[in-house]
Amino acid sequence: MIKLQVIGNLGKDCITNAVNGKSVINFSVAHTEKFRDSSGQQKEKTTWVECAYWTDKTGIAPYLKKGTQVYAEGTPEVRNFTRNDGTAGASLTMRVFSVQLLGSGNRNEQAETTNAYNEPATGSAAPAEAVAPMADDLPF
Repeated sequence: MIKLQVIGNLGKDCITNAVNGKSVINFSVAHTEKFRDSSGQQKEKTTWVECAYWTDKTGIAPYLKKGTQVYAEGTPEVRNFTRNDGTAGASLTMRVFSVQLLGSGNRNEQAETTNAYNEPATGSAAPAEAVAPMADDLPF
């Protein structure tokens, strides 16, 4: 099995569809790398990955918005196609096994939303008040 892992930002809001009674969430992830070419000039290269997440757990879909940073992993596939001008093209696609939200492109929107478990979208599973303070006297 070949496994692809990508961290990047969503290029647009996801689309959820039903195909033959199964749910699929489609989204595109852009990963941009900065590098220096042979002449020392700073360059950027963006790679787009078209993702299909076949799952019955579509609760993540409302959070897959344009600009959100995600980590996704799955099986890669290269699709060949012919452009309108007759030239050959290829695109990188991935059948997603898991996806994790890493951040948001719009911090104000993130602060106002909640996750599927009705917890604040702060990246923490428990509120700060629920964490017990550490004792000053350590036994070692």
